[in-house]
Amino acid sequence: MHANKLYKMTIIALFAAIIGILAQITIPLPLIPITGQTFAIGLAATILGPKYGTYTTALYILLGAVGVPIFAGMTAGFGVIFGPTGGFIIGFIPAVLCIGLYLEKCPFTILQAVFANILGMFITLLFGTVWLKLIAQLSWTEAVLSGFMPFLVVGIVKAILAGWAGYLVRNRLKEANLLQFMKQTA
Repeated sequence: MHANKLYKMTIIALFAAIIGILAQITIPLPLIPITGQTFAIGLAATILGPKYGTYTTALYILLGAVGVPIFAGMTAGFGVIFGPTGGFIIGFIPAVLCIGLYLEKCPFTILQAVFANILGMFITLLFGTVWLKLIAQLSWTEAVLSGFMPFLVVGIVKAILAGWAGYLVRNRLKEANLLQFMKQTA
């Protein structure tokens, strides 16, 4: 029993580290950068499901909040979470939960994984845009134009890639019997 718990904790920590590493792949923009962390969030949700994907994302956010420089641009701290980009980071949790729950409830196919990740991308952008509007005191138009629209096409591309890659990796891990602790779906 203890080995299984340690295995789960290791998987969660490993995926939190993967998110932190991919977050460093950054295309800087004036207000909010385009990063690899949203791709990694989609991978974690697709591969680990709602429970362990959410634990992973919460650990990633907690590590960044307490000062480990794993957010985009090697940033960290509560200032990042409560700053203009904080809504995107906070939005990762409901996005992962929704991606994972959706994939638990439907046949696990590439198409469903891609759709779930696109749904998650919209959830992240919605949280981020609302947060940006409130924190930066922007109008709704300014918030949508700076926090939603610039990330829509890139977000869809990353969601497609995360769904596709997550589908492949999850199936390989299941074939190798490395995800036996997860709820099994079709």
